[in-house]
Amino acid sequence: METVSPNEKLTCRSVWISDIHLGSTHCKAKQLLQLLNRIDFETLYLVGDIVDLLAMRKRVHWPDSHNRVVRKLMKLSRQPNKKVIYVPGNHDYAFRTMVGSQLGDIEVHRTLTHHTLDQKRLLVSHGDELDYAVRYSKLNRLVGDMAYHFLMWSNEKIVRLRERLGFPYWSLATWVKRNVNKAEEAIDAYQLAAINMIKDQDYDGIICGHLHYPTIRHVDNLAYYNDGDWVENCTALIETHDGEMKLYKGVSDGRSAKKMVFVDATVEFTR
Repeated sequence: METVSPNEKLTCRSVWISDIHLGSTHCKAKQLLQLLNRIDFETLYLVGDIVDLLAMRKRVHWPDSHNRVVRKLMKLSRQPNKKVIYVPGNHDYAFRTMVGSQLGDIEVHRTLTHHTLDQKRLLVSHGDELDYAVRYSKLNRLVGDMAYHFLMWSNEKIVRLRERLGFPYWSLATWVKRNVNKAEEAIDAYQLAAINMIKDQDYDGIICGHLHYPTIRHVDNLAYYNDGDWVENCTALIETHDGEMKLYKGVSDGRSAKKMVFVDATVEFTR
């Protein structure tokens, strides 16, 4: 299993990150900066919910680390032989009005097609258009939202306690999604809906975010890739220079909770 230490570069052809949620207290901006400072790429896709406009309606949380993420992305977009593409999501929906134009040197698209090294066609979309696959009543959605916010609050408390005790990062929210039957059923329904959406569209797969649930899955010779998030999992999807698709996640380097190594977690997230 490949591990990228704090002093090493992670080189790749393409990289996808999403669900950063800048402006939210749950955003792991410092951890993301460590990846952005270490990754060397040709194309970076920002697959939605980069800024959390919905969270900022209630409370704006914008420390300097969030400014540094924005500055870093802008700087990367200006570098020669690098391209940064932004696909807004449901939490940064207002930027969808800019589709077809640019934010500085960053292209803004509603969806787009990525061609892999072996010329497979992958649809890149944030994925909120697939919410219909998980049908709940308004009351269930309200309870679900409340439960999620409580879960994330609890998650932050556990993360801080583990940091003080010198333990590596562990996500309560991810554990719940993997072990609670209803959550697992909803995630499965969403993934199958994504596969069904591209079946008759001449695509070989789909790449999205939205769920905060990193996954690589193959169904009927079609690929489903979810790049995860920077709220719970600290994950990124990459295409290597050999054309292989992998998921990397950031974990504590074992000496300092603030320093991260990036681990090839493809096997962990493949189903």
